Amino acid sequence: MDCKTKVKALREMTGMNRKDFCKYFDIPYRTVTEWELDNRHAPSYVLRLLEYYIRNEGLIQTPENNNVTGDRRKEFQT
Repeated sequence: MDCKTKVKALREMTGMNRKDFCKYFDIPYRTVTEWELDNRHAPSYVLRLLEYYIRNEGLIQTPENNNVTGDRRKEFQT
């Protein structure tokens, strides 16, 4: 999976929009935008760390309730 697809898939797994995703992970908005537009490529270790963190913090959106399972996400929503 290429960087563009991976970053977007990870963000969509959380159900966050780009702004909230950037704020939650403290990544500049422009950086994530450039990754998703395939203008820049995230280092592979960053993608692995994001995936690891999303899975272990319970940030994956569940289809049953359309909410994220992790409570910490709420503090970053606008």
